[in-house]
Amino acid sequence: MIIKSGRLIDPKSNRDEVLDIKIKDGKILAIGKNLESSESEEEIIDTKGKIVVPGLIDVHVHFRDPGQTQKEDLETGSQAAVAGGFTSVIQMANTSPKIDSKEKILEHYKKARNLPLKVFTVSALTKNFGDLELVDMEENFKRGAVAFTDDGIPNRNSKLILEAMERAKKLGALISFHEEDPELISQNGINHSEVSESLGIFGSPNIAETSFIARDVAIAIYTGAKVSIQHISTGLGVDLVKFGKSMGANIYAEVTPHHIALNDSAVLKYGSLAKMNPPLRSEKDRLRITKGLKEGTIEIIATDHAPHTKEEKEKEITKAPSGIIGLETSFSVCYENLVLTGEISLMKLIELMSYNPARIYGLDGGKIEEGEVADLAIIDLDSIYKIDKFKSKSSNTPFKDKNLKGEVIYTISDGKIVYKK
Repeated sequence: MIIKSGRLIDPKSNRDEVLDIKIKDGKILAIGKNLESSESEEEIIDTKGKIVVPGLIDVHVHFRDPGQTQKEDLETGSQAAVAGGFTSVIQMANTSPKIDSKEKILEHYKKARNLPLKVFTVSALTKNFGDLELVDMEENFKRGAVAFTDDGIPNRNSKLILEAMERAKKLGALISFHEEDPELISQNGINHSEVSESLGIFGSPNIAETSFIARDVAIAIYTGAKVSIQHISTGLGVDLVKFGKSMGANIYAEVTPHHIALNDSAVLKYGSLAKMNPPLRSEKDRLRITKGLKEGTIEIIATDHAPHTKEEKEKEITKAPSGIIGLETSFSVCYENLVLTGEISLMKLIELMSYNPARIYGLDGGKIEEGEVADLAIIDLDSIYKIDKFKSKSSNTPFKDKNLKGEVIYTISDGKIVYKK
């Protein structure tokens, strides 16, 4: 396969130029101008006027498999991912049963073997998310867990968290934390503000997130463990991560496209489709998140793709589950709200969505270099499109039926076309 005349954007090398890419046996064989076909049957993809970027990498998805496959499964989640330009994703462990043992990790990889992209898994940090006993971290890491997290059930046992970070440091493993203190939340998924008050509920105050971030930043400084703060939503949370970095902590943060694009007023317009954990916060928080991306405090954009059925989301807002899907809209939402607004460069966006996730989680991909795996996305920045039918089983997103700019037209995983518009 030869990809011809595309605008190659590679954050690792900071390369941005029109080039050809020759692919053979799943690897990038050559990069250059006017590459010639050496085989009569070689496929040529004309990408003139399009960008060619490293395949996107999402370190935070929920494919609901096993246990809740009426919402999503590994196959439909994978189809949604490749339609969004992703060539690697990491599934969270809050399945049913939880992914908390070597047997469940091995079962995941057995099921994921023939999917069109690489679907990694984390391990639960505590057995059955119980917050009482750590999993066998050493064995689970050895069996392929790429990180540890009890995402969905925040960890309240500080003594256990200290032990976990000390063990993770010895392993060279990453722990990612869902930072919300449930004791401080009356109704989850909605920010405590004039918006929640207008709905007659208290909601989730900023302190629920920032108190836990402060704890884990302090323990990360103390232990030197590698830590990621998941789906950060508060301006003060960004400042706490920045402080941790300044103190030498090996700490990172991720943010979702919806926390980049929306504030808590979206709940009044979209109802439960704008309900998620942590909730959309104030405009001031949203702007601090954008600044955090620009300054390098936040280094990963991850979707927190969280499918729910239509029936679940149609319940009254306090009873509807939290979460939205995001794989099929993530690039466009970020491109429109960060690049077209002049907040960051296109190169920076690709770094946040491919190179940094690969680098921080120790995954292949995230770069376009000779000899590297041929994981690529081809995107038409000028194409305006509307998603009204999803590859995902679910459609719970406020971005449904919106006109979006920047359409993924090809996804290539291990040198094979796995998605074509």
